[in-house]
Amino acid sequence: MSRCGTMVLKAELKSTNSNLTYESFLSRWVRAEWRAEQMASSEDRLARSDASLEGAVVEVIDHHMLEQEPSPSCPATVETVGSCATLVTERLLQKAPHILDQQLAQLLYATILADCVNMAPAAGKVTAKDSLIATALEARFPSLPPRAALFQALHNAKFDVSGLNTEQMLMKDMKMLKGSLSMAISVLYLPIEVFLQRAELEEELSGFCRKLALDVLVLMSISFTEAKQPIRELALFSHSATCREQVSHFLERASDPALDLHAISCPHDHVVAFHQGNALASRKKLLPLLKDFVRVRRGQDKDDEERRVPPTPANSLVEGCPLDAGPPPISAHALHDKFGQIDAR
Repeated sequence: MSRCGTMVLKAELKSTNSNLTYESFLSRWVRAEWRAEQMASSEDRLARSDASLEGAVVEVIDHHMLEQEPSPSCPATVETVGSCATLVTERLLQKAPHILDQQLAQLLYATILADCVNMAPAAGKVTAKDSLIATALEARFPSLPPRAALFQALHNAKFDVSGLNTEQMLMKDMKMLKGSLSMAISVLYLPIEVFLQRAELEEELSGFCRKLALDVLVLMSISFTEAKQPIRELALFSHSATCREQVSHFLERASDPALDLHAISCPHDHVVAFHQGNALASRKKLLPLLKDFVRVRRGQDKDDEERRVPPTPANSLVEGCPLDAGPPPISAHALHDKFGQIDAR
């Protein structure tokens, strides 16, 4: 099953533990999915502590492209829409409309609005299917809250970072990549300049990276103009100047999509920051670029390792052995002299 951005559609309690209630199962599964999403692992199994839940998943829905082929025993539905809740709602409307009540419909509807930025095309998130499913929910449940009011309430809650410390801000919306480099990508819901002015920030970023064993921390900020137009900015933190330069150069040269990065001043020695001209390139678009960078770097590391392998010594039995041309000629007289020298000792 996919390990990043998945959403469980159905589950069956197949545990031999009769005390495992639906509520405890759901709670454990949500925790397991959260850990899987943070790790963005290429592995095909849950963490060992959650292995008992593996057989309970009977279908997976995902709105990101899968990193690997799904398990034959666990079918997967994949479609790159704006919200995974769109695909879940579509399946419920098709297969089990009787399950949908006002409460569930509002949860799904709110998620679609939040993920698709109130269905605004300018945000670059919404697709035709997202709009179709949102409209279908509105028609089926006319007492749903008005779009604008519901989205604004969700938006205000999402962007309210008051009272959060630096670690909580970084963990609020974070994904991780593991490969030749260990990277995390955190979305910040405030201008990057404001975040970079936090007291003792570099020390806190260093501690955060040590705690999670990160080589590079990527920060993507999102804020809005008075006209509700999105503003995106990027920052890279790493104690390795090489890592910072390699990642920033890769992103500056990216073309699918082009980020249109422009360097901005930064008060910290181990941070580089950019204004992102392409405000439609969200973290969903950035993540594949960073995965490409990790793959490219892994290939370069492999080539470097092969180049560092020393040549085989000339006296090796693998290559260049003096005996390759056969044993040297030895006469009977030479053998007699050699044995005579041994006897004299």
